Amino acid sequence: MTMMTDKAMMEHAIMLAQKAAAINEVPIGAVVYCQNEIVGEGFNRKETDLNPTAHAEIIALTEAAKELGRWRLHDCTLVVTLEPCPMCAGALVNARLQRVVFGASDQKSGACRTLYNIADDPRLNHRCEVTGGVLEEECVQLLREFFEPKRRS
Repeated sequence: MTMMTDKAMMEHAIMLAQKAAAINEVPIGAVVYCQNEIVGEGFNRKETDLNPTAHAEIIALTEAAKELGRWRLHDCTLVVTLEPCPMCAGALVNARLQRVVFGASDQKSGACRTLYNIADDPRLNHRCEVTGGVLEEECVQLLREFFEPKRRS
């Protein structure tokens, strides 16, 4: 698992986040990859689906499990533009994910480094390797461009 692969996958996640922004969803995109191949992807759809669990990570994990025909994703990496929240971090642990890579830290609900360390908490039955800050500036900019006009109105 190279940094080059993480960056390439983050670029794809950013493209997915842009799709979310285009339908007025918070611009977060996620990709699950296994052996350098994308097996699941998603972007935020909470407003569109009227579903509080329709986070990019949950959608990508669900797609990956269906694609691989198994719920244990022990040999997969999830790449997401924003640090996962507690719900998503719990799902990563429950999926037995090998790694999680995020772009921007989340000061309000980050559960993989910023506020909590759910993904690699030694008290849980599984731990994911966590890498943050991949293409961080690009990920932060996406969120800034989405929220700034909303804050002005």
